[in-house]
Amino acid sequence: MSYKHLFSKSLNAAPERLHMAAHSHHLWPDASYAGQMQAFEDAARLADDKWDHIFAEVYPEAQRHVARQLSLPDPYTLVFAPNTHNLILSLFSACESHPIKLLTTDGEFHSLTRQRQRWEESGKVTADIIPVHPAETFDARFLEAARSKDYDIIFTSHVFFNSGHIFGSISELAELAKPEGPWVVLDGYHGFMAVPTDLSAEADKVFYLSGGYKYAMAGEGVCFMHAPSGVAPRPDITGWYAAFGDLVAPPKGGVGYTKDAGRFFGATFDPSGLYRFNAVQNMLADQGLDVAQMNAYIGGLQMKLASAIKTGQAGSLAQARALNDIEANRSARFLALEHEKAQSWKAELHAQNIITDVRGNVLRIGLGLYHEMADIDRLCDVAKTLS
Repeated sequence: MSYKHLFSKSLNAAPERLHMAAHSHHLWPDASYAGQMQAFEDAARLADDKWDHIFAEVYPEAQRHVARQLSLPDPYTLVFAPNTHNLILSLFSACESHPIKLLTTDGEFHSLTRQRQRWEESGKVTADIIPVHPAETFDARFLEAARSKDYDIIFTSHVFFNSGHIFGSISELAELAKPEGPWVVLDGYHGFMAVPTDLSAEADKVFYLSGGYKYAMAGEGVCFMHAPSGVAPRPDITGWYAAFGDLVAPPKGGVGYTKDAGRFFGATFDPSGLYRFNAVQNMLADQGLDVAQMNAYIGGLQMKLASAIKTGQAGSLAQARALNDIEANRSARFLALEHEKAQSWKAELHAQNIITDVRGNVLRIGLGLYHEMADIDRLCDVAKTLS
């Protein structure tokens, strides 16, 4: 079984490259090209009227696809934005506490971490930071901390970007959520379409952020947030697109907001990401591929690579500490290998046209549908030459 034909444009554009960073910049499938071209054709054909088509057809379709992937009962709890940072800004702006009392982790992506640090400097946020490691005890430690104080916002990743550790206590954390706070927020960027996720029981309790850049294979510019109804109703940061729909204003008048997730809408955006996202989702449906089936295929490749590394068939990589347990099937869609030489290994692999990535001293190797067993063999052969 091979799925390389679904990625012919990206693979043929650089045939000597072995791209092993599907967790980072996932190669675009051919379907995304068709989606991009459709965005242009609609803009050329409809001109000013294209937005009527986008909001009547394209945008709702994307909402339905996300809702299906996450088992959300109502697609209208989803709002799209160019990046998750914009959504974080809007969400935090809806909190009326000053300073905002935040519980989070030391493993969050920069979209929150840098902003949180700046907010702490300015006094807008006070934060308690829970270390992710040791990962074996993280869930219990984070839940204990969440129950220990009255927080305004509790923010954690579903799958941590630097280690691949999966937070497995979403339902327990969701039990703490209340409309008046704490608000529970999950960063799902490394979980969406990599880890089967059913939020049907928590849909009225948790916020969920993710996007299309990674395992959804749709590229940048198509991020989204699930926002429970009745929670955070009036964000201070609000764009003019949030004025679309059935608006509810405060008793004495003023700025109105929709009751659905459109209350977090920004302003004019590039809709081509929505086209690509829809095209890729439809391609997967045509191929009969869901997240579980993709994981079964990619998991076989991951197991082969993890075993090769452990048994010394990938040279110096055997010296690294595996931060996520692939063989126990408790991992995201990448291997996280910690070693002081991670930076140099990444550079040496890149010099031989094998693309991985590194975060600090962690080498990350991410696999996707566009890989085969022969690609694992090539990586291992080159890895044997690493210093």
